Amino acid sequence: MGLVDDLANRYVADWAALSPIGATYTGIAGHDDKLDDLSPAGFEAQADLARRTLTELDVVEAETEAEQVAKDAMLERLGLELARHEAGYTASEISVISSGVHALRMVFDLMPAEGEEAVANIAARLAAFPRAIEQYQTTLREAADAGHVSPTAQMIAVAEQCAGWTDPRRDNFFHALADRIEADGALAAEIRRGAAAATAATAGFGEFLRTELAPRGRAKEAAGPDRYALASQYFLGAKVDQQETYEWGFDELFRLENEMRSVAAEIAGPGAAIDEAVAVLDADPARRIPGKEAFRDWMQALADKALGELNGTHFDIPAQIQRLECCLAPTSDGAIYYTGPSEDFARPGRMWWAVPEGQTEFSTWRETSTVYHEGVPGHHLQIGTAQLRAESLNRWQRLLSWCSGHGEGWALYAERLMADLGYLGDPGDRLGMLDSQALRATRVIVDIGMHLELEIPRDNPFGFHPGERWTPELGWEFLREHCRIDEEVLRFEWRRYLGWPGQAPSYKIGERIWLLARDEVKARKGADFDLKAFHRDALNLGSLGLDPLRRALARL
Repeated sequence: MGLVDDLANRYVADWAALSPIGATYTGIAGHDDKLDDLSPAGFEAQADLARRTLTELDVVEAETEAEQVAKDAMLERLGLELARHEAGYTASEISVISSGVHALRMVFDLMPAEGEEAVANIAARLAAFPRAIEQYQTTLREAADAGHVSPTAQMIAVAEQCAGWTDPRRDNFFHALADRIEADGALAAEIRRGAAAATAATAGFGEFLRTELAPRGRAKEAAGPDRYALASQYFLGAKVDQQETYEWGFDELFRLENEMRSVAAEIAGPGAAIDEAVAVLDADPARRIPGKEAFRDWMQALADKALGELNGTHFDIPAQIQRLECCLAPTSDGAIYYTGPSEDFARPGRMWWAVPEGQTEFSTWRETSTVYHEGVPGHHLQIGTAQLRAESLNRWQRLLSWCSGHGEGWALYAERLMADLGYLGDPGDRLGMLDSQALRATRVIVDIGMHLELEIPRDNPFGFHPGERWTPELGWEFLREHCRIDEEVLRFEWRRYLGWPGQAPSYKIGERIWLLARDEVKARKGADFDLKAFHRDALNLGSLGLDPLRRALARL
């Protein structure tokens, strides 16, 4: 390890002390009894760490190619994180999927609950929860005073989430957590007091949003060109032409829906419409699973099967990541997500499903490719591979470097790859994968369109409101026409896009850039190109922005 790696490793230690929540997420031990300082000073301390690190990094020479990759990645990621902070976005943004209160709640999902020390850590964090909420409210007030506020609609939606998390008839998250923990005596009483305090603080935060901050929020949810350009670059790790990408989204969705019609004919007969095929699949009892626990078990079995069959054939999967847990999230927000293993791999990688309220039946054909996306060869393989590369990746690369375009682009690429490898031979599963791809193409159109308030092309292939300007209402209408998922889940998706500009397109645009990078390597290597070697070499670089990825692959 050279000077770049030494600097990166020091950054991780300093960052973990400033962000105990982040340390738990990434599996760094020693901080599980503390919460982040969510005051303005706390946010500024993290920004100052990034500034100091960038200043030092700028003058340090990389000693090897591996260090050059690390330096490029760190300059790009920390530089954009600092730019977002200085623009006033980091501390002020609240959306239905990302905010300080989401981080505070979700960290408990990753904490071990067995043993006195583990239970004491949970008790300490529950006790600290109200103070963290107070700090966060101060930060949001000061940000609003400076003119940095999220849309009112997002704040109202997050207030409703807080109500759901604290309602005894709904998730009742903190009291349910206390019910699951085995503790006696004073520690048990401390857990109960902490759960009550965290519940009251979360409910109070919802009321703060609803009555104090939401009236100060932005009426318009569109981010606008400047904010969107920075958000897009941050989530992709690449600069793209937004207009060209927006137009490509229409072409890509049109191509995918034509392919879906071909598969629909296999399912429901010649000339069948996509929705007719969906009706056939949904009516097939062999493709339905009643009960969320049974559905979790189905996901686990499919994930295990994929991992076993891919290992040694298309990928070489180390023993440390040959364990993946499929879990039901303790809330009903409707999200699907992956959390990586701890640094020592004692905590395995996990695929989480936050089942929406009221959903009791699940379609396997819709979710087969989702398992590949979150598991193997998707996020679990990608993140686990990076964490194991201690001989060539520094600690920052293994634990903290993350770019949505790289990560989600790879996971969407993995869905398509499984079709190419023959794992989606069943027409229903293949239609599910294509529907997943179409959803991501739809995101490109509506996210860019709504946030930049672009004109809908007059010659768009769907005849959708030609010549009109995008609004959130038109975005919802377009999603309803082109996405075949439960309305409640789709509404969450739509609200998420409006509150998290630039993130949703990173899946499909990320996949597009991954495919471009593969084509570039293939063209350069010619007959020597090997797909398994390409995947190995690319994943061994760790997660980095997509522009740095292409530069690194060009030097291999």
